[in-house]
Formats: sequence, structure tokens, C-alpha cells
Amino acid sequence: MAESRTPKSGGSGVQSVERVFELLELMTDAGGDVALSELAASTDLPLPTIHRLLRTLVSLGCARQLPNRRYALGPKLIRIGEGAQKQFGALARPKLKELVDALGESANMAVLDGDMVVYVAQVPSQHSMRMFTEVGRRAHLHDTGVGKAILAQLPDETVRGIVARTGMPTPTAHSIGTVDALLAELDVIRERGYAVDDQEQEIGVRCFSMAVPDAPTPTAVSVSGPISRVDEAFGQRAVPLLHRAVEAIVGELTG
Repeated sequence: MAESRTPKSGGSGVQSVERVFELLELMTDAGGDVALSELAASTDLPLPTIHRLLRTLVSLGCARQLPNRRYALGPKLIRIGEGAQKQFGALARPKLKELVDALGESANMAVLDGDMVVYVAQVPSQHSMRMFTEVGRRAHLHDTGVGKAILAQLPDETVRGIVARTGMPTPTAHSIGTVDALLAELDVIRERGYAVDDQEQEIGVRCFSMAVPDAPTPTAVSVSGPISRVDEAFGQRAVPLLHRAVEAIVGELTG
């Protein structure tokens, strides 16, 4: 008879799965690597259980032990994460198409990936002059509409840490170049509920963006195009439609 793979300690197999995901989420929240003692301080799990689960994750390639004895997320998760991102993008694409059909401009969805934003879905405009962002492209958070919408969901100290690590390049004269100016902008975004990239990444391009609340990872949806078409009147039409798209995506995620 084949030996059962259910752990001999630590409760049911379902409970063990829950515990594994708890450890992976704690490692992710810590920036990707963490000490055993830090995990023990962040969870009610017994130290022997944490150690046993980490050994299993290491053997599967889902975690690795660093020379300094800390544990890091493993390379096996990259493929899993890429597949999940593709499926997340596929889920949102019909809602993005509705935005394009209603507004006539390109629609995107992006997620937080480390200290950057990565685009996971796009439906392009039919205009010959349009905003085009390649799916998979990574960008800074402080100078993109989706990035600022995501940052507005995070505590200020987390924002400070991100920009300290990535810097704040200013690709245009409109780009935000200081932490204080960024934090002030995030306060405005939190109050009005959406972000605007006003030629901050590319001259001649404006973007309206809104965060997706309660997404599995910080996420935002945007519509963007040339400033000749994407003006204040466009924004007044776009914001309620973005809100509707975001609600629909949340419904897909929770339904």
C-alpha cells in the first residue's frame, strides 16, 4: 500500500495546506525572504511545524534556504505565479473590452509585483493614435496611473520603503520627483477614489485609473489615450465606468 502523504502531525491535510499558504503569504509580505524566528513570531504555529513545512516547501522548489539560514520564496513559484497572472488577466479582459467599447480608448489592468507594477491585461483602442502597453511590461509605481492607484491602497511607510528601493525617476517634466509630493498626491487619490497620470510617464498621454479593492494582490484598472481625446470631459465619463468595471471584477473574484 502506498504511504499516505498526509502529515503525521499538525492536523488534517486541509489544515496543512492552509498552514503552507500562511507561511508563503508571510514570506511574501516580508519581501520574499524571512528568518525562521520571524515566521514563528508572526504565526501561532509551533516552531517544529513551521520547520517541517519549510523543509517540504524547499524539497518541492517552492522555497529555498539562503546561506544566512533565512528562507526565501522558491523558483517553482515563478511559473505558478505567471500562470495565475495570465488567468487573472483573462478574467478581467471582458470588462476591459467593455471600457474600450464605451470610451474608445485603451484599457489596462496591472498588479503590484515586488516594488514595481506589471501589466497583466490590455484591450487596445481602435484609434491609429493610441496608448499601447505590452502585457508583461514592468513600470515604476510613482509615475503611472495604475501605480499611483495601487500605492494609494498602501500605508505611507510602505510607500516610502518602495520608493527608497526603486528611486523616483522623472521621465517627463510632469513626473513626481519627491516622496512628499507623492504622498500628497496619494492623499488626493484616496479622497476622490481614482488616480490620474497626466503626462507623467509619456508626454501627450493621459490615464485615469482605479484600484480593485480586495483583489488577491494590489491591482488597478485604467483607461488611457492622447490628451487631445482624454480630457476632463472624458474623465467625467470614464470614472463611473471604471468604478463599474472594478465592481464587476470584484464580483468575478468573489463569485
